[in-house]
Amino acid sequence: MDLIKRSPYHHKFVQHGATFVDRLGFPAPLVFTSTEEEHRATREAVGVFDVYYQVAVEIAGRDAAAFLHHVVVADAAGLAVGRALYTSLCNEAGGMIDDLTCFRLAADRYWLFPTPSRVAAVLAALSAARESFAVAITNLGYKNAYLSIQGPNSRRLLSALTEADLSTKALPYYSFTEAKVADVPDTLLSRTGYSGELGFELVYPVEYAEHMWERVFTAGESLGVRPCGLGALRTLRLEKKYVLFGLDANDTTTPLEAGLAWTIRFDKPSFIGKPALTKQRAAGDYRRLVLIAFDTMDFVPPIGASIVAGDTEIGAITSADRGYAVGKALALGYVASTFAKDGQAVVVTGPEGTIPGKVYLRAIYDPDGTRARS
Repeated sequence: MDLIKRSPYHHKFVQHGATFVDRLGFPAPLVFTSTEEEHRATREAVGVFDVYYQVAVEIAGRDAAAFLHHVVVADAAGLAVGRALYTSLCNEAGGMIDDLTCFRLAADRYWLFPTPSRVAAVLAALSAARESFAVAITNLGYKNAYLSIQGPNSRRLLSALTEADLSTKALPYYSFTEAKVADVPDTLLSRTGYSGELGFELVYPVEYAEHMWERVFTAGESLGVRPCGLGALRTLRLEKKYVLFGLDANDTTTPLEAGLAWTIRFDKPSFIGKPALTKQRAAGDYRRLVLIAFDTMDFVPPIGASIVAGDTEIGAITSADRGYAVGKALALGYVASTFAKDGQAVVVTGPEGTIPGKVYLRAIYDPDGTRARS
């Protein structure tokens, strides 16, 4: 694999025997041991994911709050300092330019974490919407290292490395703090992640990368820590019905269709895409992203496979894999609104044949999200 970009942890991946895939020009670990083992380590102990290719975009200046309030569908202006939110940046037609996480670092300073493949599109959309707002938009690039530490033992691991209070009362889900972690000053320590488990993410200057890796894995040795690849990240997020932009969403998909109505603040006076989304919500007959579970792990439908109810083709698969914690193959796909109901029986057809499945509107694993919030 002749790729010239390197994560600061690339040599660690090689030492741990990673199988690599291309991730935006980076040789990124797909798997170290097996996807199932890494999936279960994250669900039962603690898994560590390198997210170096996930860059931050800084929005700073006098009008930072007003600007973000205008461009994203959520209440960015009402977000408290030290808190984060999940939201979407839409076009005028209500299509998602990207789904992203927004951190408020100060009254006049935010960090956005776009989907890595959508950084250029997000920067272009922000620049086009800037108009007379007094803000500076800065792609922070790869100046920071970024580890995601996920799983029920993640708090115990990090508690050995920092004096910061990591309790849910002090650091609730989707909040963050700046702390010294493993003697690394000013580490951004957040209660976020893409696994659906209790988890934390660390952002810190890249020159501390080697040191941080060694300290994290030493502290986690007795807790079952494992390095994890993109394969496990994919299977973990499917059990949680988390959207992956580029597969389950694109700029023709609205947040309403993608099951993200809860992220939209329709009570805001305005935001980009509001008229189109308001009209779609009123009509109510839009397609919906659903989770489909199959009572076998032996068949994983291909992307694009037809979803059929009775004699009617009602949609197509957008992503699929195995859900190791639930013992079922899982898929996401869009279906016509009349078929988007819990328990709807469907048949998915692909090149290898057909398989019956059942529709779920919520995550099949921990649908109330109590594990991540604990």
